[in-house]
Formats: sequence, structure tokens, C-alpha cells
Amino acid sequence: MLKKYLNKENLHHAYLIEGNKDEILPSLFSILEELKVKTSANPDFYNISLDTFKMDDAENLKSSANQKSFGDKKDTKRIFIISANNFLHNAQNTLLKIFEEPKIDTHFFLITPDKEVFLPTIISRTYFISIKSETGDETKEADKFIKMNLSARLEYIKDLVKGKDDEETTTPPEGTPPQKGGEESESPRAKALKFLSALEIVVSKSEYKNKVEVVDQIFKVREYLRQPGSSTKMLMESVAILL
Repeated sequence: MLKKYLNKENLHHAYLIEGNKDEILPSLFSILEELKVKTSANPDFYNISLDTFKMDDAENLKSSANQKSFGDKKDTKRIFIISANNFLHNAQNTLLKIFEEPKIDTHFFLITPDKEVFLPTIISRTYFISIKSETGDETKEADKFIKMNLSARLEYIKDLVKGKDDEETTTPPEGTPPQKGGEESESPRAKALKFLSALEIVVSKSEYKNKVEVVDQIFKVREYLRQPGSSTKMLMESVAILL
């Protein structure tokens, strides 16, 4: 999947990859293994998975990136993979400082389901790759959602956003390959953002009477969902009510 985009002879210092991380990571791990980069038991390899990439995470990344390589070879590659549903703007500003002065043989891979979470300055300083898969199941659910009455839509939202917002998990610094059959739990915020994308597709393609207004509301809700402390349930209910 990724092989046609990556030049193994001349890796860029920072990649921004848009798509499903569960599909992207196995392909990325395979490419790194071909480059003789160990993806386990390697202190120069970081695989970090979060729901929201925050300022503390950015500072920790900056500190790790400034450390010397643990490898005994001059061309030892240091790899940092960061996959997250959301990257807060203040954290992105720290990323910019890291990318502005790239170090030799240090490479960053940012993985996100939607590049719109990023500032234009981040996008301009990275090699952007889009590998968006079809959202078949999600669009079917979105189509059903539109046809529900208000009460049913509100109940659907209640079930969709069960749990605690901003849940996050981080793999150990040395990283471990994705486990087949394993599935990392998504936060309500991540599930809401994914559902909004599917809903936008369905509404845009339909003859829905107020689709311009609905798509505009989806855009606004998506922006608010990316802000820490916002209520996922209330924001999603606003879309359900407008429909």
C-alpha cells in the first residue's frame, strides 16, 4: 500500500499519512523491516498511539528526538511513528520546531484519519500521503441514521458516544508490531469524527432538502470536537436535531 509512495533510498524526514492506521501500520512496518529497521526491542524505534496528541506528548517527543542514536552505526535510523485521531494546535507548533531543523537519519511518520486536523504549516513541511479506504459500513449506518426519527437518532448518538472522551494508549518506546486480530478501543470522540465523515458523504450525495445547512453544521461540529473539553454527546445531538 505505502511502497509506491516511499522512496526507500531517500526517506523524507517527515511524512503525514491520512487513512486508517490499522491498514497503514502493517504496511509501514514491512517497509521499515526491509530497510533493516528493527520494529521491536529497538530503542531507536518509537511507535506511539494516542487518541489526542497533546502538548506534553509533543514535548516528550521533542526530548526523545534530540537524544543521540543508541545504534553503533553512523547511518542508524531513528524512527518515530505517531498515530492519533487529533493533534492539538499547540502540540503541532512544537512539531513544527522539530521539523524545521531535521536531523540526519531521523524520520517521523504522522498517521491520522483526517488531514484537516493539521495546520497548513505542518502539511507544507511534511510529505503528504492519502490512503483513505472506503467507509462502506459507516455510510450504511449514516444512511439509516438519516431515516430515523429524532428520538431514535438521539438514542443512536447516546450509544455511539458511550465511554470516556480522550482515552489514549501508548506503546512502549521500542514499539511492537500490530497484533493480528487485535483491536484498539476508540474513544467516543474518535467514533464521532468517523461517523461524521460518513454522514457528510451520505448527505452530500443525497437530495436531502437542507443538506447545505447540515453539511455546514457537520463541519462546525467537527471543528469543536477537535477542541479539548468539548462535549461529544451534545455536539453530535445538535446534528441529530438539525436533521
